[in-house]
Formats: sequence, C-alpha cells, structure tokens
Amino acid sequence: MEVILLERVAKLGQMGEVVRVKDGYARNFLLKRGKALRATAANRGKYDGMKAELEANNIKAKGEATKVAEQIDGRNVVVIRQASETGQLFGSVSVRDIIASFEADGITFARSQVLLDAPIKTIGQHTISIAVHPEVEVTVSVTVARSEAEAERINRGEDISSRKDDQDAAAEALAAAGEFFDPEAQGGDDEDNG
Repeated sequence: MEVILLERVAKLGQMGEVVRVKDGYARNFLLKRGKALRATAANRGKYDGMKAELEANNIKAKGEATKVAEQIDGRNVVVIRQASETGQLFGSVSVRDIIASFEADGITFARSQVLLDAPIKTIGQHTISIAVHPEVEVTVSVTVARSEAEAERINRGEDISSRKDDQDAAAEALAAAGEFFDPEAQGGDDEDNG
C-alpha cells in the first residue's frame, strides 16, 4: 500500500514522502496513529492543504522536544534489583522501570519513546536511546545494581563482577588444593589395592 507520511518515521521516510509499505503496517500502525494518509488523489490534495500547518506543528514540537532532550541527554538513572553473585538479575529491567526512574526525577515520556530492544537482565551500566521526537533522539545510561553503594562503584568504573579480593582467594584455594592432591600418589594407591 502506498501512503503519504504526515511526520518523519524512523527507517521509513520524511514528512511528505510517498512510500510503499505492507498493508498491515499501514493499517495497524501508520494510519491508526495518524502518521500517514493513503496515497489517493484526494488525500494528495488534502496533504498539500495541510502541509504548511503540519510543518509548523512539527517545528514547534521539535523545539519542545529539544528542550526536554537537553534535560535528559547523558543522564544516568539507577535501578536497584536483586541479582545472583554472577550478576544475573532475578527478573529484568523493562521500559516501565526506566520510565519510573525518570518520573522520580520529574521527567515524563511515553513508553513508545524508549528504544529498548530487549529487557535488561544483567547488572552494570547500559546505554539506552530515547526518541523524544521523531527527529530528536538522546542517549541515557541506566545503572542496574544490587544496592546504592554498588551503583556508585559501577558508575566510578569498577568491575564489580570480579573483585581483586575474590580473585586472590580463588588463587590461594587452587594452590592449597594442588598441594593437598598429588596425582602420582593417588595412582600408586590404586595399584596396591588392585
């Protein structure tokens, strides 16, 4: 189906372009949300009449979005979750959790604006894009940690998954096990008992 875009749509085209899309995408997304019109002769005339108004509204919305983008660009929010010793979360951090973290700071936006491919399932610092307007996109970081202290360590750049103390203890345990277990002595006992 051919449609006329009424606003910029990512990976599809700019406002005013006539593009060919699958029928289901046009009916269920573009037309339903008012992002496009069917590309008929009547709608082409209708678009030409609306063009100046649409461009003015787009410029106004883009200006407002730029102000919001300046507030949140590069911002870091902390999400506290329970996790295993290896850093795997018991559950996940979803778009809803990210929005709730920003709302705690007094910033609101729609779920559809958060560009998260899959839920976050590990501890650490994750970079996420937020499309505050079809033409304005910013990146924020989300720090997922077990506690506020751990979040501070992650933000400082420490590797919390393998601490030096844990590595030293593991090396000492391996050395002690090597002294305790002698493979040659073990083999000799089996021959005597056989």
